Amino acid sequence: MPTHAPESSANGGVGAAAKQVADHATSIAKLELELAVFELKKKVAALGIGIGLGLGAALFGLFMLGFALATVAAVLATFLATWLALLIVTGGLALLAAILAAVAVASFKRASPPVPKQAIREAKLTTEAIKK
Repeated sequence: MPTHAPESSANGGVGAAAKQVADHATSIAKLELELAVFELKKKVAALGIGIGLGLGAALFGLFMLGFALATVAAVLATFLATWLALLIVTGGLALLAAILAAVAVASFKRASPPVPKQAIREAKLTTEAIKK
């Protein structure tokens, strides 16, 4: 009579299989975490490059604006005195800055205090409706 060992004891049993499954799950989780970290590093690097290039573009745009204003002053200087041409351009910039500042102040006044008035009013109306 041949004696056969149950298959479960031959390869370690259910406990060993459960341990193997847990080990594989841990390995998979670690690999997924490594993949996520790698992807994030790659995206952060691309984002950093994009931010750097955008800042460079903004800097050159600022230089371009300065040269454009110098060109306007040079054009005015063809039929006016140079100091007067520069003064006119400076006055135009001062006027533009004053207009932008006034619009900014008006925007700040409209937005402050930062309280959601309509949401508070609706909450009060809802509370009153529930009480009735």
